Amino acid sequence: MNLASYGSWKSPVTSELIVAQSIGLSEVRIDGSNICWLESRPQEAGRSVVVRQSAGGVAEDFTPPPFNVRTRVHEYGGGAWTVAGGTLYFSNDSDQRLYRMGPDLGQPVALTPQGDWRYGDGVLDQRRARWVGVREDHTQSSREPVNAIVAIHTGGRSLEAGQVLAAGHDFYSSPRLSPDGRWLAYLAWDHPRMPWDGTMLYAQPLDGDGVPSGEPLVLGG
Repeated sequence: MNLASYGSWKSPVTSELIVAQSIGLSEVRIDGSNICWLESRPQEAGRSVVVRQSAGGVAEDFTPPPFNVRTRVHEYGGGAWTVAGGTLYFSNDSDQRLYRMGPDLGQPVALTPQGDWRYGDGVLDQRRARWVGVREDHTQSSREPVNAIVAIHTGGRSLEAGQVLAAGHDFYSSPRLSPDGRWLAYLAWDHPRMPWDGTMLYAQPLDGDGVPSGEPLVLGG
């Protein structure tokens, strides 16, 4: 028997043992008859996986290893994936590129080129076959990252960093399309404010090609 003074004994129950088989569940979403969610797995070095469960109750991993669904937009991330019509769009942690994964693909296909960009908080513009979301540009190392709302075509064409739809503010978030795809709304804010101190809500009409025409400020300032 090993004797130790009060408070100095070593327990065989470690924090690693407690969390080794635990998982974290978040971001539940419905896609037709399927239920999808994000699952963080400590036993896989913290890898986050999108899981899809069919109407029959069968659950399977949607994103294969070694892909790790996480975006580092605004550093703390969030909104790393979206799904519609059986096709998943997600940011991969290791390279921060945007990928597409669908039933016709054996492996995820990159939609954005290699480079120092980050993508997140996206929605699908199915009318124009594109992903619309926040891009954080770190390509100019001598300056602060540049945030913008961008559109990226989802049809597997040549890789692109994104068509800018809104720029000029320090931060952007929560881009949303109207049901008919004719309007784009989003939030923006600038230094030194934090988003809980003051934001601006914009709503932009889009032309037939999805290009904003005008920038009406709805609320904030």
